Amino acid sequence: MSFLENDTASKERFNLLLLDPGEIYFEDYSVFYYPSGLPEHEAIKRKQRGHLKICSKSVVFVPKESQYPILKFPLRYVTEVDEWSGGLFSKIDHKDKMIKVACKQTVAMKEKNILSPYVFIKEPSEHIFSLNYVVVDDCLPQICQLHRASTLPHTEQNAMINAIVLSRRSRVKFNTSWLEDLYENIVLETQGDRITPLVTNPGRIMLTNKILYFQPFNNIESIPVIKIRLKDINRLIKRRFLLRQIGIEIFCKDGSPCTHLYLSLSSPELRNDLFFKMKEQSDLDLELPGQEDMTLRWQSGNISNYEYLMYLNSLADRSFSDLTQYPVMPWIISDYSSSHLDLNDSSVFRDLSKPIGALNEERIEKTRERYREMPEPKFLYGSHYSTPGYVLFYLARIAPEYVLCLQNGKFDQPDRMFNSLLDTWQNCLEGAADFKELIPEFYSPDHPDFLYNKGVTNFGIRQDGKPIGDVDLPPWACSPEDFKQSLRMALESDYVSSHLHHWIDLIFGYKQRGEEAEKADNVFYYMTYEGAVDLDSISDPNERARMEIQIMEFGQTPKQLFKTQHPQKFQQPCPQSIVQCTQEPKERNSPTPENSDDMLSTDTDEDQTHSTTTVFDMQELNNLELFHQYTLHKDSVTDLCLARDGRNIFSVSQDSFLKMYSLEEQRQLRSVNVSSMALSSCQLLPDNLTIVVGSWDNNVYFYSIEFGRILETLIAHDDAVSDVFWINKILFTSSWDSTVKMWSFTPPSPSNPFVPAQFVGQLDHESGVNCQCIDSNCQILVTGSKEGQIVIWDIRSMYQLTEHNLHSSKVNAVTLSHDNKRILSSGEDCYLKVLDIETGTEIFVKDLQDQIMCFMWCGDLLLTGSNSGELQVWDMDRGQVVVKKSLHLDAITCIDIGNNTIVTGGQDKVISLWKL
Repeated sequence: MSFLENDTASKERFNLLLLDPGEIYFEDYSVFYYPSGLPEHEAIKRKQRGHLKICSKSVVFVPKESQYPILKFPLRYVTEVDEWSGGLFSKIDHKDKMIKVACKQTVAMKEKNILSPYVFIKEPSEHIFSLNYVVVDDCLPQICQLHRASTLPHTEQNAMINAIVLSRRSRVKFNTSWLEDLYENIVLETQGDRITPLVTNPGRIMLTNKILYFQPFNNIESIPVIKIRLKDINRLIKRRFLLRQIGIEIFCKDGSPCTHLYLSLSSPELRNDLFFKMKEQSDLDLELPGQEDMTLRWQSGNISNYEYLMYLNSLADRSFSDLTQYPVMPWIISDYSSSHLDLNDSSVFRDLSKPIGALNEERIEKTRERYREMPEPKFLYGSHYSTPGYVLFYLARIAPEYVLCLQNGKFDQPDRMFNSLLDTWQNCLEGAADFKELIPEFYSPDHPDFLYNKGVTNFGIRQDGKPIGDVDLPPWACSPEDFKQSLRMALESDYVSSHLHHWIDLIFGYKQRGEEAEKADNVFYYMTYEGAVDLDSISDPNERARMEIQIMEFGQTPKQLFKTQHPQKFQQPCPQSIVQCTQEPKERNSPTPENSDDMLSTDTDEDQTHSTTTVFDMQELNNLELFHQYTLHKDSVTDLCLARDGRNIFSVSQDSFLKMYSLEEQRQLRSVNVSSMALSSCQLLPDNLTIVVGSWDNNVYFYSIEFGRILETLIAHDDAVSDVFWINKILFTSSWDSTVKMWSFTPPSPSNPFVPAQFVGQLDHESGVNCQCIDSNCQILVTGSKEGQIVIWDIRSMYQLTEHNLHSSKVNAVTLSHDNKRILSSGEDCYLKVLDIETGTEIFVKDLQDQIMCFMWCGDLLLTGSNSGELQVWDMDRGQVVVKKSLHLDAITCIDIGNNTIVTGGQDKVISLWKL
């Protein structure tokens, strides 16, 4: 979306772009204008009907007939403004109706309604106006007050204008006759500004329980009051405006009368008040922002690189409505001279690990030398990669009026305009002060017209005698449409996908600031960074004005989104139509690859359970049906496991019993009172004859199915055992005593009698360990604590690798992804999160408003059991629930899978079997 899509103001002959940036338009009066420098009879004959616009820094006459130019009288050049009297015999002297404006410089604009550079008439002149419907006293005092302000120094002038604006605002109330419904309840009324590119228009904001209203203080809008029905709003975003958190951007559904509105308020408190009061209204039904899963979806290939970059721009307060924070996109291609673009050739791509300013080694070395000799605060680049001027440099052909507004009524020199892709790229590589990146229009599928000159605007003649025409494209592009398509293909290419995270680190991430920015040659002037300047704390008006100009003209660095390295995109998304479910013994860890080596011994994987495979057709998941239910326990079921032949289910409970249930006979085969306290976890070992059970009595029990007795009681911990897991002859036991212990244990067999477990090592934590997960290669252990920490351990060295505070309270469950690169966790705080291990980035964060108590991988699907008793099937590549089944009356606490069967146990004491 370009800001020009919703641009209606510039289509009107008079609009706020004709004023200085930030200038306020107050009101207008119907007048006749008598052209200056003519005899009276001739002036009467040529009088022009029109409107006199009173603005904070100028008076503007807009003739009704478009053949005449709009005349602007900057107040700083006005020498006199007063009531005019033509003398005794004057035929144009209307008592109390005449105003004279004497000016040293007049600006003529849009003659014959042709947009061209303004004409500055630098000679004294007098201009006579007769008021049609009011008298002199109705408008002259206001003009004189503004004229007096123009004679003051810049900061004092702005202070006086602000006082005038505040005075007018205090006198203007919202006109309640514009309310659409007598039964609307007024929720909030306040003052605010409507923000559009280069323009700020003050007005009155009214929020009711049904509609948001904006009433401008002037009549510049095509409708007197902008109305947005709350039910039409689908996105509501807080924004940073001029480095202050005072903006709010509103997006509406397609087909809404008003599709977009950007407002700024006077303080963060007022902005937040409006934001939260809007969210409290029942009519407001916002789309889920999707922010919690966008990185995961991008990594998995479910959204494009373009979509992800646009998402990051929005998250970093970049908006099409604010040219100082326009969305920024990277240069991708470095070859603009070849006749053919080969996207399989890595040499045609720009190095995304370096900022634009560091791509040329000779230039960056000179820049570093200057940086080393510079006093604090140091910076490498005096200009920025995104400024209003750079945005309009690219868009001049479709936004010429914005260019004239920004550049004081002038176009740039023809040879300095955006004439050639090759020349622009070369200048970005070699220019002493040119470090600009690109904008979304280069990659969006629509709007190739910014590369065309449709001949409506005359931008001038270049030194080679050619007029400014279309942008010169590289030889490999036959048209602007073909050029944009090639750029988009390059942006989505494998090379860019595998390197784009480096550019994200520079623009939005950990290389944006501090020591890492210095290492990456990515240091800009300190005032471009969020938080570097607190404008509200600056009392000196001169200093504040200087900083506001710096912010407006020299660019702003996006909000920093990532403090650690951004994860890399996966090369290929996982298949979506069919997924394979691999059953491991008590598989709460990641799915097993083909080869998994024991990192603590030289044993092969023959001691591990041989997996069986169940194929789930995605289209058949909704046919998941309840097959059987039974209740054997007298308290909550805490864990269960399904025998590999699918005939028996083993379960443990807080009632301290281990139960064995036959699915064929549908009856209980064993009931063992293992302990005097609750049992927490169980696992059937590969011999199919031994079950390991953890208990709240601090012990681990080894129960023989064959002999029907407990083979060993292992006094394992000083507090309750929360989980047991065996893999590759190593038993891992976690406990509320803040430890995980490792034990060497080989399951008994006819040739190997039972040998008690031997202690191997201990991993100390700062709080009780509630859950654990081991990767299939037995290299990494992940634990979840009772205080919300996720800790990652190297099993061989028994060394803690990293710790992450992912949850605000107890971690209910953890597991690893297929490739062991991501950790998925759920917590008592109702959040489901995915952590990228390499970078420490939370790539998926979702508040479910309900706890996930347990989960288990099934190929690319994740089965979860919720606190409300709902079995959910998640497609984690998309971060979406694809199936929901409810039968348990209380929390689902455990899940196991095998032989086209899903088994769940709950706090309602029930065990349920689900079949496809």
